[in-house]
Amino acid sequence: MPTSPELVIFDCDGVLVDSEALVIEIEAVLLTDAGFPMTVDDVAERCVGLSYPDMMAMLEREFDKPVPEALNQQIQTDALAAFPDRLQAVPGIAELLEELTLPRCVASSSNIDRILLSLDITGLAQHFATEHIFSAQMVERGKPSPDLFLLAAERLDVAPERCLVIEDSPHGVTAAISAGMDVVGFVGGGHARPSLRTRLESAGAPRVVEHASDLL
Repeated sequence: MPTSPELVIFDCDGVLVDSEALVIEIEAVLLTDAGFPMTVDDVAERCVGLSYPDMMAMLEREFDKPVPEALNQQIQTDALAAFPDRLQAVPGIAELLEELTLPRCVASSSNIDRILLSLDITGLAQHFATEHIFSAQMVERGKPSPDLFLLAAERLDVAPERCLVIEDSPHGVTAAISAGMDVVGFVGGGHARPSLRTRLESAGAPRVVEHASDLL
């Protein structure tokens, strides 16, 4: 794998913006109230990194009943409503982006409106061209499939083997490796459980870092 990548691909939630703990809390409450009992730890361990369609499909398989579309929408609505007052950038990420000289983009399982809002609220939007922000909505298969990362590499005209992915979820690590990209696991977000480092390593991440400053 390259020591000098030509493109850095950032996941958004849990890597750029510290949203995961907030969203996980909302998801656990709403899912449980709707008859899909999930604790905060359940969501953190099993759902982080999945797109909402993939997450809902998993729940439907496990509980053997459909997830109401209204529930999906309610999670999104409640999360976005909480963002303006509570969402912050992951500590050290703004400073990292200021120092980073390499081309960069975002490739996230969240929908595009949420990504753009998150980057705007946290002041990180200035570091990414809008056309270099990619959502799982843009591909047929989200993480852990490699499609989203491959789309980002294609759009920026960089070979996959010259890309470095920064990911906080095992699903994302799997997707990066499947895409033929180098990957660093990141456990600097507020949602990171003690087991996250082990789970990222088990997914194949050759390196896991705890602080944004370590990424340089």
